[in-house]
Amino acid sequence: MTDAQYLDLAESALAAIERSCDQINENTDADIDNQRVGGMITLTFANRSQVVVNLQPPLHEIWLAARTGGYHFRHDGQQWVDTKTGEELFARLSQECSLQAGEPLGFRAG
Repeated sequence: MTDAQYLDLAESALAAIERSCDQINENTDADIDNQRVGGMITLTFANRSQVVVNLQPPLHEIWLAARTGGYHFRHDGQQWVDTKTGEELFARLSQECSLQAGEPLGFRAG
């Protein structure tokens, strides 16, 4: 994958996270404050806990930091997958945000 391809895919993923936050805030009682600075999005929940998603261009990865730990995702040609478990980025993000919000939340790539 070229640097330009990585950036296109990674920026699309961050935009999808922002769209999902907007939809969640409109359709649920969750109140997620999402702040984006460059290649990093910080999601802050009502209880002040946070999930951070940031780009790692030198490695062509997206990193996710949450209460349960840190996760590294690499694009496999179809989706962003955890480099250790093979779990998909948006599935892990949904689980982490659900834990921190105290209610089921769904993030989608599209």
